[in-house]
Amino acid sequence: MIKKELVFDGNEKRVFATDDPDKVIFRYKDVTVAFNNVKRARFAGKGILDNQISAHLLGYLNRHGVQTHFIETMGDREQLCRKIEIIPLELTVHNRVAGNLASKLGLEEGFKPSHPILDICYNNDELGDPLINEDQAVALGLATYEELDHMSEMARHANELLKEVLHRAGIELVDVKLEFGRASDNGHIIISDEISPDTCRLWDEETGERLDKDRFRLDLSDVVASYRKVLERLDETMKKEEDQ
Repeated sequence: MIKKELVFDGNEKRVFATDDPDKVIFRYKDVTVAFNNVKRARFAGKGILDNQISAHLLGYLNRHGVQTHFIETMGDREQLCRKIEIIPLELTVHNRVAGNLASKLGLEEGFKPSHPILDICYNNDELGDPLINEDQAVALGLATYEELDHMSEMARHANELLKEVLHRAGIELVDVKLEFGRASDNGHIIISDEISPDTCRLWDEETGERLDKDRFRLDLSDVVASYRKVLERLDETMKKEEDQ
């Protein structure tokens, strides 16, 4: 696979074209941003950890029937991925109430609802990624009702699969933010972007230690060490799965 021109330069990743029109290469940076890019920092080696953690989790979803853009890793920092047309929506599944959701609902952080809560946000930095409903998404022309139902079903299924595999690694999936796109090779809606401690809240099941981007948001330090802990546990969990 030949890497060609840069097609997108984001805060935390770069995307390159390839000699295959239906495939791109993601390259993970060491940059971390929060609060709509108000807070940012660089942590040496973080991009490598994000790449490898995301490869584990996206690959797991692929193997269990949930289509994602991930194909394979290409070195420490890069992934070969299916090219997609971005759907500017973020679907977040909350297994516990944390972060902004706790403030919005007036609940104590860590509250566990009787069922997962699914939110839809319009992925638009200028508007601050506002929470919207299905009628608004359709009115904006972002997706049809049928597509929204499909994405919601995929998000809930992915959440259950990720909860299970992370539980085997001793990690609780508190919430997960998922993005979607239409694959250029067949038009199917698939999960895109990364799944990592940057896009999930991950708590140690025994200690409650935060192993995700909240360490950066809340100035808790040890960002890279926490991400490395997630990767080491997933490495061990995935190796056990391969050996079975």
